[in-house]
Amino acid sequence: MGMSQGRLRPADLAREHGLSTQAVRNYEEDGILPPAPRSPHGYRQYTRVHAQALRTFLALRPGHGHTTAGAIMRSANAADREAVFRLVDESHARSLRDRVTLDEVGRALGEITAAPAPLPAGERPMSIGALARRLDVHPATLRTWERAGILSPERDPVSGYRRYGAESVRDAHLAQQLRRGGHPLSRIAPVVDQLRSAGGAAPLEETLRGWRAGLSRRSRSMLTGAVQLARYLDLVDPEEPDGA
Repeated sequence: MGMSQGRLRPADLAREHGLSTQAVRNYEEDGILPPAPRSPHGYRQYTRVHAQALRTFLALRPGHGHTTAGAIMRSANAADREAVFRLVDESHARSLRDRVTLDEVGRALGEITAAPAPLPAGERPMSIGALARRLDVHPATLRTWERAGILSPERDPVSGYRRYGAESVRDAHLAQQLRRGGHPLSRIAPVVDQLRSAGGAAPLEETLRGWRAGLSRRSRSMLTGAVQLARYLDLVDPEEPDGA
């Protein structure tokens, strides 16, 4: 049964995207597709509206993620344009925050790379007071960063006092730069952890390039999804012309 005949089977929708017919039925049950009318024998009868709904969801998913894409479709099917636009705007805002964070991390790493070595060769680890003075922060701030997993100072085996080696000093500098950019500790901790895992700033820069490429792909996918979403909204909830 073709599109021109106005009625489509689950297999017709599934074939376009290489899906199973059960996946199409699942999307309807989840509200991603609007409810399909049934034939006298109880078979689902999809239309071009359902076909466009499936295209739209699959186009939205790479940029917005499965959960948000599903929420957008359910709002569209309920003719709640305000909710649709809010969900789209929130997703774009998250993408922008990620891009700003990426820029801040890049700048912070650049400053760390350009700065002198965190500790001159042979210099003993710093105390919490010395590091706090170096960063112009309160020692309590460093203890907070430690609880957040950003710093991992060693402990003096005799006194038990914290001792900050070159790696911890470097991590503290990065955390300070990101805090100045307004980033919460929960977002800083994973970045510092990546810095440690990468083995330094230079390897992490390669990770950041991959992160930036991923953001670009996501932004491009959002544009593709927006085109399909606009087409779907025109089908299910067309706006009235100005002056109507």
